[in-house]
Amino acid sequence: MNQFKSENPATERINATYPGDTPGDVDSKLERSIQAFNKWKRVPVEDRCRLMREVAVQLRCNSRQWAELMTQEMGKLFCEAQGEIEKCALGCEFYADNGAEFLLSRDYPSSASESYVQSSPLGTVLGVMPWNFPFWQVIRFAVPTIVAGNSVVLKHASNVPGCALALQELFEKSGFPQGVFQTLLIGSKEVAPVISDARIAAVSLTGSEAAGKAVAREAGSHIKKCVLELGGIDPFIVLEDADLEVAAATALTARYQNCGQSCIAAKRLIVVEGVYESFVERFLGAVKGLVMGDPMEETTSLGPLAKGEFRDEILGQIKTSVDQGAELLLGGRARSGAGYFLEPTVLVGMNPGMSCVSEEVFGPVAPILCVKDERQAIEVANATDYGLGASLWTADLVRARELANELESGQVFVNSMVASDPRLPFGGVKKSGYGRELAEFGIREFVNLKTVSIR
Repeated sequence: MNQFKSENPATERINATYPGDTPGDVDSKLERSIQAFNKWKRVPVEDRCRLMREVAVQLRCNSRQWAELMTQEMGKLFCEAQGEIEKCALGCEFYADNGAEFLLSRDYPSSASESYVQSSPLGTVLGVMPWNFPFWQVIRFAVPTIVAGNSVVLKHASNVPGCALALQELFEKSGFPQGVFQTLLIGSKEVAPVISDARIAAVSLTGSEAAGKAVAREAGSHIKKCVLELGGIDPFIVLEDADLEVAAATALTARYQNCGQSCIAAKRLIVVEGVYESFVERFLGAVKGLVMGDPMEETTSLGPLAKGEFRDEILGQIKTSVDQGAELLLGGRARSGAGYFLEPTVLVGMNPGMSCVSEEVFGPVAPILCVKDERQAIEVANATDYGLGASLWTADLVRARELANELESGQVFVNSMVASDPRLPFGGVKKSGYGRELAEFGIREFVNLKTVSIR
């Protein structure tokens, strides 16, 4: 049986050890999920929404406990973890308020006397979720999926087993029937057999490109739908007429929030040459103000990376970029002592082929590229295999709309950082995946849009 260790990245101490699920445990949970689905799909959507509102209540009642758990398991700043819990509560309330309307049958004219499309749930949906936002990533997938009438089984990242079990507890405390939401404590090698199981109707994955390929391959071989939210190398584009003070301050958060461990972090700062030096000066000053330390302390603004192996990989990417000709302005070193800390890093003299620009850097590293004009800025922004989000900074909103249309990404945020919002669809293009989460689009991913035609 696998053992799942919960390690504190700030101290390298083991918080707890959890026994993994045996094949028999997995089989029992999948059987329970199907039994639950067969009853849950018949529960009126208004009652499903009512229970989802209770999830928001439970999240807020246990906010400190679960925020501490996130901080202890993956190193997130405690203040950011508290914000994550509140965001989860707001997401639950959004679907509690709007889920019934999103799922209404819709009439369409045809040659029949009556024709309409109704939304019917698919069955049990498997969620394969990452560690970087251990509550929000699960909530944004599971809540609309459950409101739509499906049951859910969660395979969470192996380094956040405590959060995985807490999420099951959350739904149980909120009054959901047993089996509607369950956690599987299994390793990545055990995911394929679950996907292939006839009791799984569809899959949602947030993770790496490699994980996305593996899940899509397995789901496709069994003709099962999947939604993939994979990585990103999001551009943060600063044009000549941008408000540099606001842009630099926002870039600091966009790059270093969650220690840079976010799929929609600003991973390439692209600045036109007319304001390049001014922007770099402001941004560098802001980065120097970051305080690295204990993520539970209010004064800390940069915590540890989630794992030691992540830090080692990023240090390798920094070294490769410097070897390729990049200039290291700040950071680039691991902090001595306990914890997986990496100094906030700023690289300049970058070109699109360098490691820290062409590869996703999942940590506190900011590569800054200088471009001639807005045309080159768009070309450089699109010169990637990924297309999750993009941030564009300009005072000309008419031009901003035109440039937003040219950016190859799932979302464009003008004069603000890219963020997920329950009210807006979220997802990417190219190797950043396909399908959408959140908003009305997210709740319709795991339903059968059934046409009914009556003469």
